[in-house]
Amino acid sequence: MSTDLWPEGYDRIVLETVDSTNAEAARIASKLDRPTWILAHRQTRARARRGRSWSNPPGNFAATLAMRPGGVPAWAALRSFLAANALYETLALYAPRDKLSLKWPNDVLLDERKVAGILLESAGSSQRVDWLALGFGVNLVHTPTPDSEAVVPPVSLKEITGEEVSPEEFLTMLAGHYATEESILDRLGFEPIRQDWLERAARLGEMITARTGRETITGIFDTVDSEGRLVLITGKGPVRIAAADVYF
Repeated sequence: MSTDLWPEGYDRIVLETVDSTNAEAARIASKLDRPTWILAHRQTRARARRGRSWSNPPGNFAATLAMRPGGVPAWAALRSFLAANALYETLALYAPRDKLSLKWPNDVLLDERKVAGILLESAGSSQRVDWLALGFGVNLVHTPTPDSEAVVPPVSLKEITGEEVSPEEFLTMLAGHYATEESILDRLGFEPIRQDWLERAARLGEMITARTGRETITGIFDTVDSEGRLVLITGKGPVRIAAADVYF
């Protein structure tokens, strides 16, 4: 893959082994001059949302974009939608677009199974984000064994398409698509990002269940609002949910 495709304004670090790319991002974030991608061929302590483990066999994709976006935490958190759109477009280079969908808040589905996930972590105050880490895990080659907490079963890109994509190639394409999303956010704000995400959303207009840790809410998936919250239409009216696991 030609390095000419690498987006301007972004650096990259490639590691053979690391505990987790998000942990590495946290260690180096304060020293960064510009957004930096960290790719690892092997993670020894990969993790997903809510402290869950993430299986990352050799050949699968593990990378984190470390950045210092500034702004308030709520604005920085909207980048999960940029990340999801970029992942969707990258996977669509290799898999049929009509088999891909986005599952709120941070998953990409292929043939209605989980092929990729996103993990956001940050540090700062209530007024300003010091750094943000956008972690990406993609099952390029190997399909992990489902665990008991899996919301949807896993799948790999190779299992569906028969095609084997290298992590380095995938990173180059993903970095380019993500840079495009950042450009849209900078020029036009969150609304076009939100609309693009909704066009790719899994089960939009259908009945789904969201579990927040404190309660379980079932309703019709109506939209995602301007703050990135899931909006469900329930018997008591619209309910806006900032964080939850979603079940179909």
